[in-house]
Amino acid sequence: MSDKGSCLVIGAGPGLGAAVGRRFAAAGHPVALAARTPGKVDAFVAEIEAAGGTARGYAVDGTDEAAVVDLVAAVERDLGPLSVAVYNASGRVRKPIAEIGGDEFIEAWMRCCHGGFLLGREAARRMTPRGGGSILFTGATASVKSYAGSSGFSVGKFGLRALAESMARELAPKGVHVAHFVIDGGIGVDAGESRLDPDAIAESYYQTHAQARSAWSWEIELRPWTERY
Repeated sequence: MSDKGSCLVIGAGPGLGAAVGRRFAAAGHPVALAARTPGKVDAFVAEIEAAGGTARGYAVDGTDEAAVVDLVAAVERDLGPLSVAVYNASGRVRKPIAEIGGDEFIEAWMRCCHGGFLLGREAARRMTPRGGGSILFTGATASVKSYAGSSGFSVGKFGLRALAESMARELAPKGVHVAHFVIDGGIGVDAGESRLDPDAIAESYYQTHAQARSAWSWEIELRPWTERY
């Protein structure tokens, strides 16, 4: 097991989640990639291992409290003490307010915010006694700016940002670094660099984790050079 500690990514899709896993694996962290669908992360795990890293895939519903508790315990058992926890999952419903069902609204909030709380709490329980570690949350434009028709997404992202700020204030004096990332733009790769390259975002996540304690960031905004804001 690496002395750098393990890195857990919940919401490990083919874009940012996989890129974060690759970047932390390249830095020597054993990486746990978790997604709701069994087998979804197998290709990403194989890619990391082919490059010489250590990775394992897990299936988890990030909104299920018992499942998240079990996942964190399994990651520490399989890959070593948790030193980086990344919550990259989200849910949204794009409808006018008069058309959003109560169940739809709650489901989006659960995936955007409640899941972040569950992972953040479990990571804090592990990291605080050790006096170190990073808990990183993926936000969006909707974390700070709510558009018409996006209430079913913005409420969850606003909540996740509030969670991250509260945790950062509480846990920094205990040696645990909490940071929230406002991803202000679409994620992808194109010739004009008008979208955020997932590998470039992942680099910012890693560099934030690597910050010296004398100069920690609690929030980082990332956007392509063409983005208006």
